[in-house]
Amino acid sequence: MSKVFSSLYWKIAVTFLALLVVIGGAYVFITIDTVKMYFQEKNQRLHADLAEHVVKEVKPSFSNGQVNEASMDMIMHSMMAINPSIEVYLLDNSGRILNYVAPYKKVKLEQVALGPINQFIETKGQKFITGDDPRNPGIRKEFSAAPIWENDQLVGYVYVVLASEEYDMAAQDLIGDYIMRLGGKTMLVTLVTTFLLGLTIFWFITRYLNQIIEVVKRFKEGNLEERIPVKSSGELKVLALTFNEMAEKILNNIEDIKATENLRRELVANVSHDLRTPISIIHGYVETLLMKESSLTDQERTQYLNTVLESTERLKKLVADLFELSKLEAKEIQPHKEPFFITELIQDISHKHKLMAQEKNITIVPVVDNNTPMVNADISLIERVLQNLMDNAIKFSNDGGIITIETHQFDDGVEVKITDTGKGIPEEDLPYVFDRYFNFSKSSVVAEDGKEAAKTSSGLGLAIVKKILEIHDATIKLTSRLNKGSAFSFRLPLHQ
Repeated sequence: MSKVFSSLYWKIAVTFLALLVVIGGAYVFITIDTVKMYFQEKNQRLHADLAEHVVKEVKPSFSNGQVNEASMDMIMHSMMAINPSIEVYLLDNSGRILNYVAPYKKVKLEQVALGPINQFIETKGQKFITGDDPRNPGIRKEFSAAPIWENDQLVGYVYVVLASEEYDMAAQDLIGDYIMRLGGKTMLVTLVTTFLLGLTIFWFITRYLNQIIEVVKRFKEGNLEERIPVKSSGELKVLALTFNEMAEKILNNIEDIKATENLRRELVANVSHDLRTPISIIHGYVETLLMKESSLTDQERTQYLNTVLESTERLKKLVADLFELSKLEAKEIQPHKEPFFITELIQDISHKHKLMAQEKNITIVPVVDNNTPMVNADISLIERVLQNLMDNAIKFSNDGGIITIETHQFDDGVEVKITDTGKGIPEEDLPYVFDRYFNFSKSSVVAEDGKEAAKTSSGLGLAIVKKILEIHDATIKLTSRLNKGSAFSFRLPLHQ
């Protein structure tokens, strides 16, 4: 039970009920005060000229500052006959009470403030004004007042309190009874109707909110396909859309993490395999040198040492490529772009690979235009790209093959294209060529001497090429036909 009433719906309902009670109480208080003021103002408006009639009809007279007792008796009999609920006071011109007609003679003030009286006389009773109640100091009452003149001199005032204490008590009981009837019927019906209507609205609002909570719970429990249906508007719609976007991002991140984890495992396996091969060769030949040191000829010893040296060079290259690719993927390497002539760099790369190409009877043909404008890129990183692509082309070209390096100028940059006449790449392998540690051993691509190309490669060259061009906001394109050759191309922006 406590769980039910601790829900958001019931919390809102209880809060709403409390708010309605407070508003209802304030409404009753304001209504009582307003009704009371209404009756007072109505009473004063109806009897605003009562004091003036007293002065005209009774004509109270003063003698040596004292009120004429005969006049006072006439006032008392006249007023009590007209309205026994009023109180009549005769004041001198300073506001001091000279005499009065009041029930039970309970008068506690000796003087009445003249400010409200003068204001009443000036406005002729058209403005609601309250004055002192001589029987209840501190209480304000509606009244009627009129000046008393003798020989064109102001000698005093007639001050009529329009609601005696007894009248107030009767009126208070009447107002209380009226408010009770109002609260017991109209206000009670209004509050109940508003409360029920509010509960219905809150139910519709919290129903969708509860649906959101259920979806979030199921998502938390592992159902990552859960999504919040977007049915509402405003903040709840924003909440639903935000959660759905967050869920999609989390799901994509999980997939990326899984892919990264699979890649990491594959990387560890490939690195372990590639490291094991040269290390095993080095270990085997060093062990042979130690075991057969006295029986080996100088030629055999030299051959073994050269094999060890080649294996260490391959190991060194593998480690270097691995570190370089890791830095590129971690974005630790940022290009330092500068203007340079790409044609000069191509000529330099061609010259450096000329000796290696001649060993396999391969011809390198640079086809460049010396009028090609400068490009804007990191010259050392682009040199690394060209070097890796040239190594790859030589590695997979047949004896007597041709490697062409050419440039083409466009409005937005210069394209560099390296084409070989090697074995080419099977169509099914094309999407994976730039993946780190693409397993060439499963591919039909072999080197000219019949050995697998992967045996002479770290497997990271093309992956490094792709990453370098990515940080230059460029892409590497590949076209290849089996037994026809391959072509790699990329475009660099012109120097502005």
